[in-house]
Amino acid sequence: MNAKYLLVAVAVSVLTGCVNKAPKPDNPHFAPVEPAAYTPVQPINGSLYSANTSMNLYGDGRAYRVGDIISVQLEERTQSSKSASTSADKSTDLNVDAGTVLGRDATLGRFPITTSLGSNSSFSGDGASDMSNSLSGQITATVHEVRPNGTLLVRGEKWLTLNQGDEYIRVSGIVRPQDIDASNTISSTRLADARITYSGTGAVHDTNTMGWLAKFFISPMWFL
Repeated sequence: MNAKYLLVAVAVSVLTGCVNKAPKPDNPHFAPVEPAAYTPVQPINGSLYSANTSMNLYGDGRAYRVGDIISVQLEERTQSSKSASTSADKSTDLNVDAGTVLGRDATLGRFPITTSLGSNSSFSGDGASDMSNSLSGQITATVHEVRPNGTLLVRGEKWLTLNQGDEYIRVSGIVRPQDIDASNTISSTRLADARITYSGTGAVHDTNTMGWLAKFFISPMWFL
């Protein structure tokens, strides 16, 4: 009876762990930050100038304030290769001679008292792994925070609704203002603590996702 309850508990835990909630648009974590509200200052002595609404005519247009928009050029490419080979061999032989008694070989009845033991073991293993990934494109994000040292925390997401589902890109990271080029664009390779996600939802995505039962039978517990 206990084994039955244990099996049910394991099955329930596996089913629970395999259920993932599909992501949805408008995640507050990636939502644009509204610029800080300001109160218009009345002009003094008839002047039309206001520090709150002024624009720098000689600025370079790069993002540097909370709420500013910045474009992130996705230029991710990773490639790794690894191989390993292990071989071990061990052989042991042991012979024990009973010796002689009064000049004659010691025997037990008609059988000589000798012992011979031998063992042989070997192990051989090979493994190889080769992986390559690439991601290119562009996503526009907003500045969420200006750090005390001048770096910018940027976040953003892009959703594409297709006829068979949705695709989305999410990006977040820390940017140095001097790494932003004249077109207000920065390469994703320049993001510190970068978090880049590209995935999808819908029928096409579901057909490329392994089911919970298949995941259960290829889990490490079956290769002990």
